[in-house]
Amino acid sequence: MKPTVGTKQSERRHAPQNRTLALTQRETEEYRSRLIRINQPAALKDVLARTICQDIFEVLPFLPSASVDLLFADPPYNLDKTFNGSSFKKLDLDDYECWVESWLGQMVRLLKPTASVYVCCDWRSSAAVHRVCSKHLIVRNRITWERDKGRGAESNWKNCAEDIWFCTKGHSYTFNVESVKLKRRILAPYSDPDGSPRGWVQGQQGKFRLTYPSNMWTDVTVPFWSMPENTEHPTQKAEKLLAKVILASSQPKDVVFDPFLGSGTTSVVAKKLNRNFFGVEIDPHYCCLAEKRLANANVSQQIQGYVDNVFWERNSIAASRQQTIKPDWNIFGSSGEE
Repeated sequence: MKPTVGTKQSERRHAPQNRTLALTQRETEEYRSRLIRINQPAALKDVLARTICQDIFEVLPFLPSASVDLLFADPPYNLDKTFNGSSFKKLDLDDYECWVESWLGQMVRLLKPTASVYVCCDWRSSAAVHRVCSKHLIVRNRITWERDKGRGAESNWKNCAEDIWFCTKGHSYTFNVESVKLKRRILAPYSDPDGSPRGWVQGQQGKFRLTYPSNMWTDVTVPFWSMPENTEHPTQKAEKLLAKVILASSQPKDVVFDPFLGSGTTSVVAKKLNRNFFGVEIDPHYCCLAEKRLANANVSQQIQGYVDNVFWERNSIAASRQQTIKPDWNIFGSSGEE
């Protein structure tokens, strides 16, 4: 089962304050020329830093084996959903599990022995995705992140959470815990007997400390109209979310692969964080958006919510510019605003 392909392109006019990324006709023509298709076995050098505009099931047999350090898969969820004229129809849970098996089972071949895999899903299909992952990989954890969009429900709990299954191919894998700590404001700080801060830093805007990352993420803002990373893709993941995954589970120059690239967030963040990358996306319009975002990444490496090599909790980023005392952690990295 696969989505039906369309070529519709939005021509909405945005308000002046709306920073949603759009394409002119000239840009569309330019970026289309950069897209590639693969119809025979490809070497890794042939696909690195490229956007492959093709059905993932067509291209999978031609991708290089044992080439990927980090696989991030954000497939269509098991919902009736339209993506720029392409549609995905909701399946019975068993059928959706078979569909996930049809591509994930083939992707194991692409992984290096030390590779990590992250697979996104909603709560309805989380168990099915877990079963498929368990057949081919070692399941390490389930991340649940707060999706701060959506309307309330009158007869049910509001659905504002999604899952990401974290897996590895083997028992040896990368996990850089120091790279993904979260900077939080603390209201009741502890002090040592001599009065010095215990694990926190005083700044003009309050007291903050670095905390180890958990599998519950409440600091990710879904892209919206005032954010320069925003596109018209209906299920776009935040660059901050991908930054957490990429920093935790890869090293600089490692290869990051996204088989459902959408508007390019995985490739863009990989580029900003000095990783190699390639991705596959079936829709030409989204591919062109990805290419424009990659071009923009040559100018700015900002990742919203990630400053001085630290992830800041939501709505606290302004305080980073007013710290009077430098903390003990490194002060290199991207700058952004959330």
